[in-house]
Amino acid sequence: MRIFITGASGVIGRRLVPQLVAGSHQVSAVARSPAKHKELEALGARPISVDLFDGTSIAQSMAGYDTAINLATHIPHSIAKTLLPGAWRENDRLRRITSSLLVNAAIAKGVARVIQESFAPVYAGQGAAWITEASPLQPVRYNRTVIDAEQAAERFTRSGGVGIVLRFAGFYGPDSTHLGDMLQSVRRGLLPLPGDPEAFFSFVSHDDAAAAVVAALSLASGAYNVVDDDPVTRRVLGDTLATLLGVKQPRPIPKWVTRLLGSIGELMSRSQRISNRKLREASDWRPRYPSIREGLRATLEERRKAA
Repeated sequence: MRIFITGASGVIGRRLVPQLVAGSHQVSAVARSPAKHKELEALGARPISVDLFDGTSIAQSMAGYDTAINLATHIPHSIAKTLLPGAWRENDRLRRITSSLLVNAAIAKGVARVIQESFAPVYAGQGAAWITEASPLQPVRYNRTVIDAEQAAERFTRSGGVGIVLRFAGFYGPDSTHLGDMLQSVRRGLLPLPGDPEAFFSFVSHDDAAAAVVAALSLASGAYNVVDDDPVTRRVLGDTLATLLGVKQPRPIPKWVTRLLGSIGELMSRSQRISNRKLREASDWRPRYPSIREGLRATLEERRKAA
């Protein structure tokens, strides 16, 4: 299969590309700098230069591909940076503009399948109830463009192609800057996420997320939650991290701090026990780590080795 991929040098992309190459796929990956060109070549991909905000550039580059995978994002590298004015502007442009331009090009060039990244924690809070792909979405101000990206994939499906939306849970891995923020929070004696200590949050490891993209090469059209099997409460997450770090159990983040975080605090304080049942039933994908409780020990060990 000939595959066109954006976001190939990100935390998921750089895990995905070697898997695609190992599967005998021909991978062309968008690279934005000479350094990224070299990185992608080393992974086995053919790096290409494309202006992701120029429809003509995208269309000229997409001819002859079977599948387009759009993982292009621009996520602030720390929790503090997410609160800065304009921090999400580039990410919004990628989700609103680039996703639509990629679908336009895929339709025009006869691409059969489009796989679009999305974000699972945009569901409305549901307490301890399980959340499925049919549950209502409720994005907040900072991430409303998640809907734009998903609508682009849905438009591709209506055109006769196979449009896949992968709703990724909160990522973690040894190279995750946000995991570093969570560790720092627990060391300071606070839970790593705002909200009720008994509220759920769903995670997925970087490696498991990349494996889900490979599985999406054979999925039917639609949206799929890419989350681990067993979401944890904030209290369980904090206690697990505290045990691994050898520090005391953390206390909840004060409600006034959550309010200061604005729309991000509103979203991140929801209770979201998200189910991966649809993806498991539609494919042979299974997360290596059933929950972040199991994944954290291995992740922190890798992090120590890389330090």
